[in-house]
Amino acid sequence: MDRLHGLETYASFSAEDFRRRAAVQTGPTGPEDYGDHRLNPDLRDLILRPGLREAAVLIPIVDHEFGASVILTQRNVHLRDHSGQVAFPGGRIDPEDVSPEAAALREAQEEIGLDPQRVDVIGRMPDYTTGSGYRIAPVLGIVRPGFALHINPDEVDAAFEVPLAFLMDPANHRRESRLFKERERFYYTMPFGERFIWGITAGIIRTLYERLYA
Repeated sequence: MDRLHGLETYASFSAEDFRRRAAVQTGPTGPEDYGDHRLNPDLRDLILRPGLREAAVLIPIVDHEFGASVILTQRNVHLRDHSGQVAFPGGRIDPEDVSPEAAALREAQEEIGLDPQRVDVIGRMPDYTTGSGYRIAPVLGIVRPGFALHINPDEVDAAFEVPLAFLMDPANHRRESRLFKERERFYYTMPFGERFIWGITAGIIRTLYERLYA
């Protein structure tokens, strides 16, 4: 499990600074033209349609002394939705979940064995809607170091950490496009070593950058 990858060079970004920035942003509500949605105004009818399925992801910010990092996963290649993609830990909100925050913590524990007791939930970002029919609640959490991850191989192939400074640097946000239902859709990619971050995850990361660091 390749959790660490050159984190020592990013000491200028701290979890405490992230916490302060998250405290002054507007929370789960906000304009719909953020992140890669802003790049695709002509696709609003496909992306922001009724009947979306509710989901939640955890954005786990690890409080390393040499600079904060973000835990990401590589989804199992045999999953039906978004197989093999880099993702935040998360999934559908179940009827038993009392909140999106509870769902995000439960999914993170089920997928990668992250103990909820080591996560301090500090807020939410605006919901992110997807072309595949989900409305995702991105939950922000600070993770205390010293945790041990246990990968659920049925859902996740790997877990790894990326420096927050890398993800919040717009120079690392590449704009690309492909055809989506016979229309061109623009999106961001953020290659990191052997990992290729794109799609929903890159869209949420771009939103995080725009609301907290731009």
